[in-house]
Amino acid sequence: MKRFSSLLLLILLVGALQAQQAKYVFYFIGDGMGLNHVNATEIYLSEASGKRIGVEPLTFASFPVTGVATSFSLTNAITDSAAGGTALATGHKTANGAIGVDGDKQSVRSIAECAKAAGRKVGVATSVSIDHATPASFYAHQPKRSMNYEIALDLIKADFDFYAGSGFLKPTKNADGEEVPSIFPMIEEAGYTIARGTEAYAATAASAQKMVLMQSEGASADCLPFAIDRKEGDMTLRQITESAIDFLTKGRSKGFFLMVEGGKIDWSSHNNDAATTLQEVIDFDEAIKVAYEFYKKHPRETLIVITADHETGGLGLGIGSYVLNLEALKYQTCSQDELSRAITDLRRDKGRRTTWDDVKALLSEKMGFWNPLRLTWDQEKRLRDDFETSFVRNRVVFEENLYSELEPIAATAGDVINEIARLGWTSTSHTAAYVPVFAIGAGAQAFTGHYDNTDIPKKIARAAGYKW
Repeated sequence: MKRFSSLLLLILLVGALQAQQAKYVFYFIGDGMGLNHVNATEIYLSEASGKRIGVEPLTFASFPVTGVATSFSLTNAITDSAAGGTALATGHKTANGAIGVDGDKQSVRSIAECAKAAGRKVGVATSVSIDHATPASFYAHQPKRSMNYEIALDLIKADFDFYAGSGFLKPTKNADGEEVPSIFPMIEEAGYTIARGTEAYAATAASAQKMVLMQSEGASADCLPFAIDRKEGDMTLRQITESAIDFLTKGRSKGFFLMVEGGKIDWSSHNNDAATTLQEVIDFDEAIKVAYEFYKKHPRETLIVITADHETGGLGLGIGSYVLNLEALKYQTCSQDELSRAITDLRRDKGRRTTWDDVKALLSEKMGFWNPLRLTWDQEKRLRDDFETSFVRNRVVFEENLYSELEPIAATAGDVINEIARLGWTSTSHTAAYVPVFAIGAGAQAFTGHYDNTDIPKKIARAAGYKW
């Protein structure tokens, strides 16, 4: 009888441990998303809804478990996305610029590869190119993030079940700049169905064994459009996440691991484009809501973890007085990139015949300047000076950031609306600030507290029972 009781207790303990194990893992990475990006978005949502003081919580920021992580790389106090992505994917520090290798340039296994070895289905998805630094860190092993063709070949070797993003940056050119065979036939020969757009995905998913989901023909291979610039028919990160879950739950399986990157939070932060950045965080939250709905159906078997590879921009909430005016950002209707293109179009169409009133009308339409947002004399003068230099004297000097070149008027317009909103930025690059961590579900309690970014994949592996 005593032996039977001991055996029963052992069975119950094993059952309890299995019940706590994460069969379904969602790993969301907001590229460049610092603590203040999240806080600013919640304050903005509150102000835009008519509340002057307080926050309107994002779904993921409401999760019960929170932590903060350091993000330095092996070689730099401030990481780039390659080293940051590698830390989050493999649990190893590496040099800035390196993908899926350690400091000696030796390949190190990622959490996604661990999940694959454990018999789980695996997906890697992003709002930028599939061969970009963060997604590549989960399946590729290359000394330089710029080796996009070689990274794409590693995608085939990894043999994951689902990949998604805007496309591939260099599908026919290797690291030496030589023309080489296109990766697309090789991907298809490896058993993947390439679906260009969500309609193509819906038409092919049922029969596909493995899937690569990209934007429709003619769309940019670089990235999905910013949420603030989105047009009807554009693919979204939410749709990508829905498609990933749909595909990874086909048939019988031991569960899945899915990494989803909100890649353009970083891009807009490099521009110090606050309105676009906050809309990207909101869009990221929309994708997480899809996972959260899945979690509510499988709460004992699902783990959702949200973090960032680094902070971008050094975003500060307040610039000298005890007020914020984030509500002003709702009047900006396009990204600074799109505004820059509109100004370039104006120059192309009218040239030196362009008047200050033409520019004012454009800035009012796109940024809300003058109506309803009041500008100071100094703010209007800076914009007018840029107009005089660019359109009258025809001396156009674009402001270059990592992912864009901005017309000077567009760059100054961004500075002006930041001042109106009472937001400050310390950089147009990355910073060493802590990144947030949010979690819910099976094993989530492990993510409480303060730790390094390399600890995050190890915690996920323990929660999911992967062999590290």
